[in-house]
Amino acid sequence: MVRYGVIGVGAMGREHIENLKHIPGTSVTAISDPFPESLDRAKGLINGEVKSFADHKDLLNSGVVDAVIIATPNYTHVDVLKDALATSLHVFIEKPLCTTIEDCVSVINWSKGRKGIVWMGLEYRYMPPVAELIRIVHEGGVGEVQQVTIREHRQPFYPKVGNWNRFRDKTGGTLVEKCCHYFNLMDHIAQETPVRVFASGGQRVNFLDEVYDGKKADMLDSAYVILEYASGKRAMLDLCMFAENTLDKEHISVTGNAGKIESFLPSLELRYGKRASVGNFKEWTLEASKTKDLEVRKVWDDSIEYLGFHYGASYLEHKKFHQAIVDGGQPEVTLEEGLRSVAVGLAAHKSIDEGRPVLMSEVLPAGWK
Repeated sequence: MVRYGVIGVGAMGREHIENLKHIPGTSVTAISDPFPESLDRAKGLINGEVKSFADHKDLLNSGVVDAVIIATPNYTHVDVLKDALATSLHVFIEKPLCTTIEDCVSVINWSKGRKGIVWMGLEYRYMPPVAELIRIVHEGGVGEVQQVTIREHRQPFYPKVGNWNRFRDKTGGTLVEKCCHYFNLMDHIAQETPVRVFASGGQRVNFLDEVYDGKKADMLDSAYVILEYASGKRAMLDLCMFAENTLDKEHISVTGNAGKIESFLPSLELRYGKRASVGNFKEWTLEASKTKDLEVRKVWDDSIEYLGFHYGASYLEHKKFHQAIVDGGQPEVTLEEGLRSVAVGLAAHKSIDEGRPVLMSEVLPAGWK
């Protein structure tokens, strides 16, 4: 039995509790949050005895947990991680890793030489149709990857306690808070890291009249972001957060020199086809250019016991985290990946602010490529 403590039991913290309830060999034995109402709501989800704390340090020192899940507001991650990584506990950190590169670097340095696993929570790669897309691409199913395109058309940000997610300085900005998932997916699919980013975006519709403590909400609600890789591969994000009437809110498309594959959520659909003719464009014809044997199917993982917010992805990631703890294994998603996903988001914001392409070397730590 692995005993878990959940630090931060707002919406995402409670989501982690719900997932762990469906995984044998786990129990939530402690929770912490400075807001009593959040603690009460979380207690109502837990079967069995659980200790609750207002301060995360008391949870870390309680002696009743083997692993902790950190799901506090983005801007607090660095301080909570500093304390958690000073222990020998296993650590799962929700995205984004931190809101600045400097803080991400500090966390990575604090994590070195520890016995406990440190797992970066970037679960989108575990969504069943996305995982199947990745498998096919990495097995050469579309040939050499040329383009990765991700579109998310969705509803605005949900309300959070204290409205912290209305402000760039507390979240890192929309392209860090929301889109680090997608930048990590792009790198994972392309099996490269980008060298240059160009973005255009703005706050066009959402939260325009919202003011808290005299400060206007300043989160972008729409953007286009292009990533360029050293090999010539490209990736693009199309984000719109005032499009809640969209049928498939998340669409991932990967095109290679030999084919194309797409996944759609929430329909769970996968579309995959090879090019019928490649290379000999002198003999190009309309018939020869058609997609060969287009495959359209639903993709699901019957082992998923809890759907949750992310189509079972959090459940599957927690199973892997738990198994790594039990087996003494390594994290599948690393802090270095967390830093890079934040760095791309920060580069995109810099590109929007300054109206120019931004080299990743401008935002990455010294010595990183």
